[in-house]
Amino acid sequence: MVNAKTTGQLSWRRNPALWKWIRRLIWWSACVPFVFQLYGAVFNTLGADPAKELALDTGRWALRFLLLCLAVTPLRELTGIAQLAPLRRTLGLFSLFYASLHLLVYALFLLELRWFEIGDDILERPYITVGFTAWLILAVLGATSPKRMVRLLGRRWRTLHKLVYLAGVLALLHLIWIIRSDISQAVIYGTILIVLLSYRVLNHFKKRAAKAQTTRI
Repeated sequence: MVNAKTTGQLSWRRNPALWKWIRRLIWWSACVPFVFQLYGAVFNTLGADPAKELALDTGRWALRFLLLCLAVTPLRELTGIAQLAPLRRTLGLFSLFYASLHLLVYALFLLELRWFEIGDDILERPYITVGFTAWLILAVLGATSPKRMVRLLGRRWRTLHKLVYLAGVLALLHLIWIIRSDISQAVIYGTILIVLLSYRVLNHFKKRAAKAQTTRI
């Protein structure tokens, strides 16, 4: 028999109106960094080297949202709140948004749209190569995130979207290369990424062991 306390817990977890507002709150909150970046660029409050500061800030937010995206599945599995699942796509798309801003700032303000130099940087500078590869992965995952693409790709969709972990590793390496003088942020982000990757690996082997045991039975 389900008691009143359990019923109350289930009711808020499955309340569509509540989760609709939660998703809206997260969406608007995710736009806040962009508002501050835009304000800083327009009113010149980004310091002595605004282009560099803007590039760093957009890159950091891209990595933060990517880590939040990776944290959704473990959080959903540990709490049993299935309504968290759609947030993975939202946070992943915001990671792509800030990563695209990061690339745009680099191309527009740091290289002033000198396309040949951009190509040379991607091919010859490892930290640019790594960062651009991470952006490409996010772009592909963003393009295949709609439900129509999920149905079209079938099982391949899940395999393809596991590349998000590779994007996380590459984005972290890109950050470490850029801020070599201060790796404290990289240590924090790296620790979070290691925890999330470890959970994924352990959970994978746990499911395989359970499946093998079921097959024996």
